[in-house]
Amino acid sequence: MFQASVPTVDAASVPADAALLDVREQDEWDAGHVEGALHIPIGEVVERMGELPEDGRLYVLCRVGGRSAQVVQYLVAQGRDAVNVDGGMYAWEAAGRPMASSDGSPAHVL
Repeated sequence: MFQASVPTVDAASVPADAALLDVREQDEWDAGHVEGALHIPIGEVVERMGELPEDGRLYVLCRVGGRSAQVVQYLVAQGRDAVNVDGGMYAWEAAGRPMASSDGSPAHVL
């Protein structure tokens, strides 16, 4: 699927203070996301590049890792230090990492 290898990291290994980019759609974000993560749907990443942190590693999430892998491949090609969170939000949830919903209901992966 991908021409180049994409740097990946296990969800359990993401530092607690990591800069996170969630590239899922709004309904997925609302159901459950990582507090403090930056939410930019995959279709808006190119036009919103200026919102991304300039320095340090960026950990990119989606539901299972496919969309985030595409974004990481793009960001790396732009010279950014980005890694794909392997397994996405499903892996994040399975690892017992904290999540929040937009309306205060129990967070879940949509």
